[in-house]
Amino acid sequence: MTSTHRSREVGLARALSKLGYCSRSEAFELIHAGRVRLNGAVRRDPEAHVRLERDRIQVDGQPVTNSAKVYLMLNKPRGIVTTAADEKGRQTVYAFLDSSFPWIAPVGRLDKASEGLLLLSNDSEWAARVLSPATHLHKTYHVQIDRLADTKLLEALSRGVKTEDGDFLRGSSVRILRGGSRNSWLEVVLDEGKNRHIRRMLSALGVEVLRLVRVAIGPLALGQLPKGSVRQIATEEKTALDRAIGDRKVEVRSNRRRSLNSGPVKSA
Repeated sequence: MTSTHRSREVGLARALSKLGYCSRSEAFELIHAGRVRLNGAVRRDPEAHVRLERDRIQVDGQPVTNSAKVYLMLNKPRGIVTTAADEKGRQTVYAFLDSSFPWIAPVGRLDKASEGLLLLSNDSEWAARVLSPATHLHKTYHVQIDRLADTKLLEALSRGVKTEDGDFLRGSSVRILRGGSRNSWLEVVLDEGKNRHIRRMLSALGVEVLRLVRVAIGPLALGQLPKGSVRQIATEEKTALDRAIGDRKVEVRSNRRRSLNSGPVKSA
């Protein structure tokens, strides 16, 4: 086998995901149920080797081919969960998707109480690049808090706080958008995305989040997309996002090299 063919050899479950048929977890279920054939034979091993360029995969007797790649953005309303199905019967983001789309999955998550920009795609490799911690892709949020923000709060959020469970959380940049008589809106930019990052960070400072809206991922902005609406990501928008992912990787590697070449840092 040549190195080219070896590089395209993946497990059966991953192959179904890469071809845009279903998620890897759904693929595991299909395979274990005996519904998947590889080159005509039923295979129950999700890690069975598949050569994407050569092998034939069928699910329930129907051939699986490479689906056209779909890239969407949704303005997720508050109260909607980011899952395919919910055991509590709550409405999911799939309620806003047209049934004509192929299998598609959220790229990351927004928790039930959060709203705003959510990406969806059947391109699992692209989704992994968007979500990779190595890219430090900026994500921008508008956050309404239960008090008037001041310089002290902004400095604390930028400096970082330690949560009760030991995580250290900070904002890449934080500024005041506007204030009222009792509360205010902040713009918080993150270059990492830990679970409930902003809520936990503010909670550690005794601040309650009233609303949390993601308005941008890298250069891709939510804009005027109505709540609950979905649209295709334009080619130029995806190109700009892909370029931002690549640029951030280069920047991270460059910063890492400078850090290594600078030698040990003396404490003050």
